[in-house]
Amino acid sequence: MMPRYPGAASRQGALAFPLVALVGVVLVSLNLRTAVTSLSPLLGVIDAEIGLGVAGMGLLGMVPTAMFAVWGVLTPLVLRRMGLEMLTVLAMAAAAVGQLVRAAAHDPWVMGAGSIIALAGMGIGNVVAPPLVKKYFPRHVAAVSMAYITGLQMGTVVPALVAVPVEEAAGWRVSIGWWAALAVVAAVPWVIEILRPDTSTSAPVAFAGNPDTPAGAAAAPVQRIRPWRSPVGVALALFFGTNSLCTYAFFTWLPAVAESIGMTRAEGGMALAVFSAIGLIAALAVPWIAGRFDDPYAVVVASVVSYLAAFAGLLWAPGFAPWLWICLLGVGPSTFPLCLTLINLRTRTQAGSAALSGFSQGVGYTAASLGPIVFGMLFNGPGLAAGLAFLTVVLVVMTAVSRTACRPNMLEDTLHGPLRAGAAHGRGVQDTQ
Repeated sequence: MMPRYPGAASRQGALAFPLVALVGVVLVSLNLRTAVTSLSPLLGVIDAEIGLGVAGMGLLGMVPTAMFAVWGVLTPLVLRRMGLEMLTVLAMAAAAVGQLVRAAAHDPWVMGAGSIIALAGMGIGNVVAPPLVKKYFPRHVAAVSMAYITGLQMGTVVPALVAVPVEEAAGWRVSIGWWAALAVVAAVPWVIEILRPDTSTSAPVAFAGNPDTPAGAAAAPVQRIRPWRSPVGVALALFFGTNSLCTYAFFTWLPAVAESIGMTRAEGGMALAVFSAIGLIAALAVPWIAGRFDDPYAVVVASVVSYLAAFAGLLWAPGFAPWLWICLLGVGPSTFPLCLTLINLRTRTQAGSAALSGFSQGVGYTAASLGPIVFGMLFNGPGLAAGLAFLTVVLVVMTAVSRTACRPNMLEDTLHGPLRAGAAHGRGVQDTQ
């Protein structure tokens, strides 16, 4: 087993520690959406007890993408002052505390505060997961990305499926609060990594050398990474943004879209579950494809074609095969695991991964917050055709920008400025915003 990161000490028994890290990465991934999908099916019940109101429910729906966007920008700054492992522990602690606060809420303000805390932790987790994979498994990025993206998808689908049964058996407070235990468990492997001797896990992400640097080699001088100065960084951020905009538009409005084409309310809820569940298949297949092929642009093409076929079916043959259109919509977000995998495949270094992860997800989730709003205004105004026309324009943009993101070029090699020449030779880099 190779050293986890440049300069890591070689030790007997090192084989066991990446296994702890693997468990830690998967457990973190399971926690990155629980506060979102465990709450949505219960909003009506919660509103009846604590009086959220229409505005309150709308604001709660905006908190996830807002926190993901804010912490996409802020997390790389925090990483300059503390290690990945410590920040991961703090993220899981925030996720646990926030979900417990929500479970104890007796008014909308406490519910909102708990949501902000929980989703801040999950927003940090979104950003630190890719560089954790880069640090501990630099030669197995695709395989470990497949594991953690699968965990993320399961953490999206399962809470939504069990929310109502648990609420009926034990009440809504238990249904949204018990996920805090999973966040506590996810922190344990990283506490182990922090406490074990002869490691540098407490060091901030302040350098990033060549992954093939021999153990014990001196760290190279550091320079700063600004992803927005690289065509790869800008392209991947726009790719993530356009993908997220489409995905979150359907996360919010798919049940209503399903009802508008003649499906029942129950079928609308099932349509959202199917839309989300298909992401599990993509999480298994897409990282493998991205790791096997230098240019995985075919995934983008297949996703866009699936979206457009679904749009055509919803508009022109809604009663012919509605479940076929829903399944094709579910294939569309296959670009999401591709975006997450490319964060590591298009960077040479741990710091490059951290910088690109923060930048692309900050841009991505900012765009995602616009998707439900714009699509909803068009869908409830001119109609479904106008909403789908808007998303078609977004898909055209995604098709264009993803071409650059998918080409086998590295962020560090394409930076504009003094870093460019040195990065191509694996010189040390400091990530900063």
